[in-house]
Amino acid sequence: MSANAVAKAAGGVVSIAKKQTLQSTGIWESFRKALAIDPNRSNGVPLNPYYRLPAPGSNDPASFEDPVTLPAGDIAGNPYWKRDTRRNYPQLSVVSQADVVSLLTVGSAANPKVELIGEAGEKALVAAQQEGQTTGLAKALAKATPKDVAKDLFVNGLPPLPSGQSLSSGEWNVHKYELTDRSYPDGYPCRSFQ
Repeated sequence: MSANAVAKAAGGVVSIAKKQTLQSTGIWESFRKALAIDPNRSNGVPLNPYYRLPAPGSNDPASFEDPVTLPAGDIAGNPYWKRDTRRNYPQLSVVSQADVVSLLTVGSAANPKVELIGEAGEKALVAAQQEGQTTGLAKALAKATPKDVAKDLFVNGLPPLPSGQSLSSGEWNVHKYELTDRSYPDGYPCRSFQ
């Protein structure tokens, strides 16, 4: 069997001289053939004039238009600090003693005191905030009657629960803990492989 027939039977191996790849020349080509595992294998780097359409530098750089997506590409209405999710920390909320005094004396928007609604409530709120800034929380608690303070602070005579729910059933089970035979229960979004 001739070498050409073997080459055709092997899948049409093309000689390295016919490949359009950038190859070494001269003594380096013989050195590469001597050390290569497969001397007919090319290095894969294409010749510069071929397969380069459009050629690098042939396009006019002034004709290129940057693709803009709206509204993400609009820099004026999309500053970086709004998009920065890495530094988007939860903001701390601070309640001063003046705020607590005004909540105890006037009430909140969700639970206002009935006798202080309307313009009288606004005046009482300003007076309570000024009193809280000047005197503080301790003097406001000492001046108020214990029943009023307990009615405002406690829920059914008990301190409020951390979740803000009312304890009416006598039990407070938010997440029932149950032992399972596997490491993750069925409702947990995790796949465990065996």
